[in-house]
Amino acid sequence: MQLLNERFAMNWQKAIPVVVVVCSLLGGCNTSREDDQVSSDSVSNVVTKDIQAGIEKHIEEQSRLGDGYFRLRFGDGELRLKLVRVHVEYLANLGPQRHFACVDLASIDGDVYDVDFFLAGDPGAMTVTETTVHKINGQLLYAWEQKRDKTWHRVPVKKASSRLLGVIKNSDNFEFIYRVTLPEMIDTARMWIPMPTTDSFQTVEVKSIKVPGQQEVLHELEHGNSVLFLTLGPEDSGKIIELRFGIRRLEKRAYEGEKPSMGQYLEPERLVPANEKFRSIAEKVVEGKKGNLVRARALYDHVIDRMRYMKFGSGWGKGDAVYACDVRTGNCTDFHSYFIALSRAVGIPARFAIGAAIPSERNEGGIDGYHCWAEFYTDGRWWPVDISEGDKCSSLSTYYFGHHPANRIELSRERDLVVEPGPASGPINFLAYPVLEVNGNPTNVKVEFSFNRNASRKL
Repeated sequence: MQLLNERFAMNWQKAIPVVVVVCSLLGGCNTSREDDQVSSDSVSNVVTKDIQAGIEKHIEEQSRLGDGYFRLRFGDGELRLKLVRVHVEYLANLGPQRHFACVDLASIDGDVYDVDFFLAGDPGAMTVTETTVHKINGQLLYAWEQKRDKTWHRVPVKKASSRLLGVIKNSDNFEFIYRVTLPEMIDTARMWIPMPTTDSFQTVEVKSIKVPGQQEVLHELEHGNSVLFLTLGPEDSGKIIELRFGIRRLEKRAYEGEKPSMGQYLEPERLVPANEKFRSIAEKVVEGKKGNLVRARALYDHVIDRMRYMKFGSGWGKGDAVYACDVRTGNCTDFHSYFIALSRAVGIPARFAIGAAIPSERNEGGIDGYHCWAEFYTDGRWWPVDISEGDKCSSLSTYYFGHHPANRIELSRERDLVVEPGPASGPINFLAYPVLEVNGNPTNVKVEFSFNRNASRKL
């Protein structure tokens, strides 16, 4: 891991130009060189769809010229990349004819590069002015820091504070907005949406619920989750669901909690099974280690060393521990499912939770989807861990063994959730994005998370 980070640091020095960025409170960035500051007072009438079309057109044209690959100079070599996705939540109009886009591109050897693009021009005629690699497999090459004059500057990871790297300590207050756009529905539909609940580390105020159809709050009894249940019809097609929550969140450290009952949090789940392979791996990792705290840290380090954070291909994102073990890549659900399977294999109770990580370096705007984490129990305490975040930034790997920062919201906890009425497909694997069934068939929906600290100053 150390050699990997040193290589990234060298590439950062070679690949990233010095840029000053002027950013709006929405998380969008107005970019300019130091001798060409941009005023945010006169912003052209450009929407995010225009910017998305502009960057996708650029990548398509460059890929056609590059024999099917988007070719990008990086360090001493050239990357050959394929488009994975455009981060629509970070698209931003920066000022007159200036725009920002963040895009995931995958290399021919499977690495995923998060690339920042700056564009100039009007809708339909945008050109890319700067291209820099921001992350590799989730690992930061630089961070953004905002100055008092509202400009943003790139900061090398080694010089970045923990807040710039995604961590707010002690406490955080914010409004969390959960928005769903319903698809076309030609029959009766049912939807299950997580409702965050108050506990020792977060206080939840339901500010507004705007939903079509009939609604009911269900209680998942085994783990204490609350679920908003909607009955919908064809007349609700295309409608917007919006939930707003005021959240006060505390940083979570190792804490005294209810002791697991005999066998609790040791039993297998559908995608976190108990098998000989997990036992064999876990026993080898913890061999000679005394005490479950030391053993858990060894398993934590093992997951970081074995896996790469990569949201590419098929199979990732389900929290399938077998997939994570075999393929050795995935997102936060896969990292933590693998850790939980290994922990349980050597008798360490471990459990799962999911929600969203709230950006620490700005006060409002979009959120890049859900995030999940885990906890294990030993010596009368629950120990929080966030292995995928520890993997992304090695300087924070020790912090994330024993801490969850304050800037996050927990939407639900644990796996294989059973509610009544429940989905025709059976227990819910985990609940962050809504589950929608149209006439009993699973159906995808568009989900957007956003936040606003300025709206929650009085919480």
